[in-house]
Amino acid sequence: MTISAVTSSASTSYLDAVAATDAARSYKQDLITALAIAPGHRVLDVGCGPGTDLAALAEAAGPAGAVLGIDQDPRMVATAQARMADRPTVLVRHADAHRLPFEDHSIDRARADRVLMHVADPAAVLAEIHRVLRAGGLLTLAEPDWDTLAVDHTDLAVSRAFTRYVAERVNRNQAIGRQLPRLAVHAGYTLRAVRNEAVVVTDFQTAETILGLRRNTERAVAAGYLTEQDAAAWLGHLTADTFFATVSFVTVVAESALALV
Repeated sequence: MTISAVTSSASTSYLDAVAATDAARSYKQDLITALAIAPGHRVLDVGCGPGTDLAALAEAAGPAGAVLGIDQDPRMVATAQARMADRPTVLVRHADAHRLPFEDHSIDRARADRVLMHVADPAAVLAEIHRVLRAGGLLTLAEPDWDTLAVDHTDLAVSRAFTRYVAERVNRNQAIGRQLPRLAVHAGYTLRAVRNEAVVVTDFQTAETILGLRRNTERAVAAGYLTEQDAAAWLGHLTADTFFATVSFVTVVAESALALV
């Protein structure tokens, strides 16, 4: 699942490119460590995409464990299955995060990485993960808060028009980052750790990889957020002058509590 899911190849390329950035490698490793996966654990990756993190999870769970990846995009599922074909402990399935195809309390560890910003009902997804997690099982969540996106530009109104387009049109749940702790507690989890680390980008090409600046500027024009003249001046400035962009990125480590009877 991406902020630029247009075609399967574009989506896979986008996820692979973002996962290869230093910032992504760092937070992904931190959250895998926080899951404290032990040999033999059953680990669920909700919204696994093209299988970006399945191999690392499989290594942690060992040959006696199992890694279960689900995604609602059949093209992503096919890509992940092909990539994990030589790993017998990894099973990738087409499924909706709102209706997980697993028994109650059958999962030891779970993760959802940049998934809840896209789903129809984040609270329902968190409740469904809680249903399948065993008591004491751990969940990690990671989401940008697109409503905090800021890009430096000489014309603040133009910059705000672009960031408003990204928040309102590119992602379904624009403020999900700040909502994670509350939604997790309401779903029955105990918070173990909450972090907000601002992503800071100081070169245009990295921002192009993460934010799709050119294509989203074109779409902002088509959607009426920017004029063509403003868009041209906007991109001209971003590519020629000192670049700066930042957005909040929230991670949560939570523990599943016993279900209320």
